[in-house]
Amino acid sequence: MVKHPLRIFDLQAEEGGDRVMARLALLSTSDKTGLVELARSLVEEFEFEIISSGGTAKTLQDSGIPVVKVSDYTGSPEILGGRVKTLHPRIHGGILARLDVADDLADLAANQIRPIALVVVNLYPFEQTIAKPGVTLADAIEQIDIGGPAMLRAAAKNFAHLTVLCNPNQYNDYLEELRQNEEPSLAFRQTCALEAFQHTAAYDRAISTYLERMKAEGGRMNEWNDPTTSNFTLYPSSFILSGTLLQSLRYGENPHQPAAWYQTGAVPTGWAAAQKLQGKELSYNNLVDLEAAHRIINEFPENRPAAVIIKHTNPCGVALGDSLVEAYQKAFVADSVSAFGGIVALNQTIDSPTATELTQTFLECVVAPGCDAEAEHILAAKSKVRVLVLPDLATGVKELVKPIAGGFLVQTADDQKTDPTQWNIVTDRQPTDAQRAELLFAWKVCKHVKSNAIVVTHHQMTLGIGAGQMNRVGSVKIALEQAGEKAIGAVLASDGFFPFDDSVRSAAAAGIAAIVQPGGSLRDQDSIDAANALGLVMIFTGVRHFLH
Repeated sequence: MVKHPLRIFDLQAEEGGDRVMARLALLSTSDKTGLVELARSLVEEFEFEIISSGGTAKTLQDSGIPVVKVSDYTGSPEILGGRVKTLHPRIHGGILARLDVADDLADLAANQIRPIALVVVNLYPFEQTIAKPGVTLADAIEQIDIGGPAMLRAAAKNFAHLTVLCNPNQYNDYLEELRQNEEPSLAFRQTCALEAFQHTAAYDRAISTYLERMKAEGGRMNEWNDPTTSNFTLYPSSFILSGTLLQSLRYGENPHQPAAWYQTGAVPTGWAAAQKLQGKELSYNNLVDLEAAHRIINEFPENRPAAVIIKHTNPCGVALGDSLVEAYQKAFVADSVSAFGGIVALNQTIDSPTATELTQTFLECVVAPGCDAEAEHILAAKSKVRVLVLPDLATGVKELVKPIAGGFLVQTADDQKTDPTQWNIVTDRQPTDAQRAELLFAWKVCKHVKSNAIVVTHHQMTLGIGAGQMNRVGSVKIALEQAGEKAIGAVLASDGFFPFDDSVRSAAAAGIAAIVQPGGSLRDQDSIDAANALGLVMIFTGVRHFLH
């Protein structure tokens, strides 16, 4: 008898030779999506026998699908509250056996082990568990799967002789392979094996990242309390970045650059969780600009309406108002030329007056924590504008990753909240309460402008922004020229210190009344002396906000 390499054979010899038996499938899943349908097709259409354990076995039994429990198949009961059930030679021998190696077949026969043709496994919901409010470390630890990853890795390693499925999206493709080819092709099995390794890698990354954070924070319930690792800026020796493909993008920054969007974590968060009410498909550049808008709008709590307009990751208009429509109008007139084709972020639910204003010019995207029904109807008139609802505008990324040749850099996000009580007023002239509020507003905006960054504001509204220049003098010139006569009585923020007093003198000549900057230059006193001589207020924050 000629044996197909992936068919399952009874290793007990009978008269006339080996008896061909049904193929054996092992099903053990946390996510039961599509499980019953898959199992029914395996049994009824392709005459598989199924072994399973725990909740998966019960689900199949309740659906009338014949199944042999793993404990009955191995002859070993589940122990330790179900922690040990599939870690057994009859399971892993059946998964790892090479069906074209005589010694492997002899070992199977000697130990009465049947080869397994299909392994269907997905893992305990670790990421879903740690995403829940108030979850304890003990809860999280219990959701660390052991048997599942072991089976996935074993099956993926042995893809030459079996198929491994770890995602319900693969089930129909597998069944089609059986219908068309009797056995899944080698290319299909290899693709599934790759996905299984990616799945276990992402799972391990989620666990290690969570435990690293717990260790750094001293642990919940005092499980870890090592004072030498209390600072989370001490990164682990291994940093794994992984994600699940959310969608392919038309292209990247330019049409000749392929691009894709990946979701980190099993639970959609951030832009993956945003609801798109209308508009064209999001592009790579849209998402990059939306993230920049998200970071700025995050500076302004919902108790005061705020609007941000982004162009090429830099703000061209930022404003606060007594109403949302006023905030948007102020942000728009701050630089109406640059606002054309911009990305708008709002910190309150879009109402009809704001929606009406949004339709008066061409915009790429609008994002807000909500959009009322009337506003949604108004915005529909601009059907190509992408309108997104992201209820959680306050939660941002914790680490930033930047690729470099041969590796990548990781840093904590610059999400430090500004504390004006720690600022140092270094000039003779003291700021008024209104100037303090204005300087705080300007400083918050400046933090999100590409270095060298200069921001001029008045009445909680940007008037001039100098971004990304090779020297600070150039940024000062751009910002002041853009502000023009409106600079009289305004304030100026700089993301870095002034190495000379020339920028202070330029600001005073334009009518600037107060300056906020980090300080820290060897020639700080020159700038202080110039500010005193010219009657300016100058504040040192002691914090630098470079954005490269």
